[in-house]
Amino acid sequence: MGENKFSRELRLLTPSHFTYVFDDATPAVSPSFTILARKNQLESPRLGITLAKKRIRKAHERNRIKRLIRESFRHKVTGLPHVDIIVIGKSGADKLSNEEVYATLDKLWKKLAKRCV
Repeated sequence: MGENKFSRELRLLTPSHFTYVFDDATPAVSPSFTILARKNQLESPRLGITLAKKRIRKAHERNRIKRLIRESFRHKVTGLPHVDIIVIGKSGADKLSNEEVYATLDKLWKKLAKRCV
């Protein structure tokens, strides 16, 4: 697997981890996604994903978007500051192609890196 791993240490796992970020977050917003981030005391960034069934109806579309978000995060993890990140999917995110999702997330990662330094 090499450097592009997505181990337990890189994930937000418990509701308290998510609450920590929601309480005082720095946002980065696009029409399809909102990314919230908050500094952590760890040596690497961590990722949490929320895709509501109300926003993206079909399970296979939610799963596709989650896979794309995780893959994008794995490639950008070395360039991100030490923050806890939550990616929130909005309505219409399932209409984007894979390339459009990657491009949107790439812009948001850059915006987030600037704001959280």
